[in-house]
Amino acid sequence: MSYILMTDSDSDLPFALQQEMNIPVVQMPYILEGKEYLDDLGQSMDYKTYFDKMRNGATPTTSALNETIYLEYFEPILQEGKDLLFIAFSSQLSGTINAIYAAREQLMEKYPERKFTVVDTLSISGPQTLLVIKAHEMYITGASMEEVAAWLEENKLRAQAWFTVDDLKYLKRGGRVSPAAAAIGTLLDLKPILTETCEGKLAAAEKVRGRRKAMNFIVDKAVENIEDQKESIALLLHADAPEDAARLKELAQAKLPELTIRIENVGPVIGAHAGPGTLALCFMGKKRPM
Repeated sequence: MSYILMTDSDSDLPFALQQEMNIPVVQMPYILEGKEYLDDLGQSMDYKTYFDKMRNGATPTTSALNETIYLEYFEPILQEGKDLLFIAFSSQLSGTINAIYAAREQLMEKYPERKFTVVDTLSISGPQTLLVIKAHEMYITGASMEEVAAWLEENKLRAQAWFTVDDLKYLKRGGRVSPAAAAIGTLLDLKPILTETCEGKLAAAEKVRGRRKAMNFIVDKAVENIEDQKESIALLLHADAPEDAARLKELAQAKLPELTIRIENVGPVIGAHAGPGTLALCFMGKKRPM
């Protein structure tokens, strides 16, 4: 192909899929116990180790990449005579996309004969991966960069995620819930259901009492929003909660028997803000309701 398809690790793209599709991935940074790591899709630090550290009191933080780092990822592709389609995580969750645009502007001046398109998916984690998977399907069947980018722009708000957390202290730490709301919610065993909005932000959709009700609510949202069970796979992501993930898959398959569900891991960036025990069901469906 005359162009390269590329994304970032905030997609939580499973490593096996990344290898299979041979997609270059920009590794996003996070800091854990005073040391900076790059998210290499679970290769240098397995997900269980990461979340166990959080359970033991570690408080990871995330940060944005600068223009110089993006140049190091992008320039070799243009230098070898290829165009570039970069599938980025939501501009509403980080300012790092401005560094991407700045790098692109600099490179377009240096390589005016090349094309470099950036798609702001307004997604992060599983929904972003679903868009990457579809883009790659089009890519390997010969679709042009313009065709793939147009499909992504037209369909990106159909990529949905519904998720719940196990412990409100991580949302409190990130400022997504107040200390008072976290204390009351913990006392009453309230589980927030969060989703990715049309604006590309994360928002609370509902609060339910107990983990089981949270799972049922997530499944009901999938039933409500999936129009074609055979259209694509669904991703069921968990933050070191394999038993709950298996239970959620069982509940989902009972109501959506033709839906292919793949269980994968929540990565360190989403994990830093949502915490161990997070569960998410991601799928292609109707346009996001919020």
